[in-house]
Amino acid sequence: MTLACTWDHVHIRTPDVEATAQWFADKLDAEIVRAPGRVDIRLGGAMIFLAPVTPEMGVGPSPVQPHLGLDHFGLKVKDIDAVAADLKARGVEFTKEPHTLKPGLRIAFIRAPQGVSIEILERDPKYT
Repeated sequence: MTLACTWDHVHIRTPDVEATAQWFADKLDAEIVRAPGRVDIRLGGAMIFLAPVTPEMGVGPSPVQPHLGLDHFGLKVKDIDAVAADLKARGVEFTKEPHTLKPGLRIAFIRAPQGVSIEILERDPKYT
């Protein structure tokens, strides 16, 4: 049997759901999706669920890079250099500037709230 699956969501825990949702809306043009008792975001056709966290829950701090476990998620774009310029104009922090990682692949990394790492990438044979 072959497992046939598709992506459903990514889940981010945050002490400020509204501020996190607004960051993704302002910086990455995500759509804020509201439902009774929930605030989530839709980004690139996928859902990101936002879960509130309070200090009394005993949640640890965001991990320092690099670390074991989930490292980042990637967003494919067209014209990464133009996208990077736009993100910088919006005040997005880059942890790695756009660079050609290998032929056909140019990448950059940005930091989202709670230390979430997001890769921005463009696959195009023009990058050598």
